[in-house]
Order: sequence, then C-alpha cells, then structure tokens
Amino acid sequence: MLTRRHAELITDAPASPQQELRHRERRYVAMMLLRAACLLAAGVLAIAEAPLLWLWLPLCGLGMVLLPWLAVILANDGPPKPQHRWRLRTPALIPAQALPRTAEQTIDADTAA
Repeated sequence: MLTRRHAELITDAPASPQQELRHRERRYVAMMLLRAACLLAAGVLAIAEAPLLWLWLPLCGLGMVLLPWLAVILANDGPPKPQHRWRLRTPALIPAQALPRTAEQTIDADTAA
C-alpha cells in the first residue's frame, strides 16, 4: 500500500523552548500592561466625569478582572499538538492531471515467472 508522506519544511519546525517561553512572557507582559491601562483609564474617566461613565467603568472593570485570568491561561499554554493542527487533518488535494487510481496489485516473487 502506498502512503504519501509530506516533506518536512523548515517553516513547519516547532519553535525552540526558549523562543516559545520568550513569546509567552511577552504576551503576558503585554496583557498586564493592558490591564494597567484599563485601571488608569477607569481612574481618569471617573475623575473627569466623562459621559457614559456607566458604560465605561464596567468595561474597564471587566478588563481588569478578565485580563489577568486570560494572561495566566495563555502564559501556561503550550504549542498545539500535531493531531490538532488543521493542516494535518485535511486530505491532500489530488491534482487534476493525476492518473486515476487503480486496484492495487501485489507482485509475489513465487508467482512471477
């Protein structure tokens, strides 16, 4: 039985553990900075008595509550498992000029004369 094996590309190679950790740390710090920005924005809006304050303060509060939780979840997340990648689950496309598939033939050394 013939099986197709895809060539390994350098772009498909997983990131090194150091690169992966650095990426997760940067994402965590960015999310925490966004949380701090929500806190500052809520304070400035409250002091300035901005219009629609009833809308902006809950949004900022939601950001201050949800962002740390999401940051920790994403910081502890690893790379996707190979069986969960969409590309590997999709069947290979057969080119239009390909020959039609025929029944597989087994050649036995004893019967071949």
